[in-house]
Amino acid sequence: MSSPCLFCRIASGEIPAKKLYEDDEVFAFWDISPQAPTHFLVIPKKHLSGPEAISAEDEALIGKVVRIGAQLARENGAEHCRLAMNNGAEAGQTVFHLHLHVLGGRPMSWPPG
Repeated sequence: MSSPCLFCRIASGEIPAKKLYEDDEVFAFWDISPQAPTHFLVIPKKHLSGPEAISAEDEALIGKVVRIGAQLARENGAEHCRLAMNNGAEAGQTVFHLHLHVLGGRPMSWPPG
């Protein structure tokens, strides 16, 4: 039976995505509605609903998500980038699987929204 989680289904290959990176723990893919010239997502393959679901045992995994995001940004011409995680619907989270947005390729303003 497939997972109802969109990002779990993408990471498993059930739903196609324009893959940027994959290993046993992490999957990265280009955003289908980019908000910057460079915009991709990095997700753990382990389902976590969002930042509030991170436990002490997940700390190394989340560090890897951030490290891979920064590495892929450099490799894709966006060394200066914004790394963002939304936590909950009021913060703009629409898919409830923890994901890191990596945005770059243009100047970013503050505050973001």
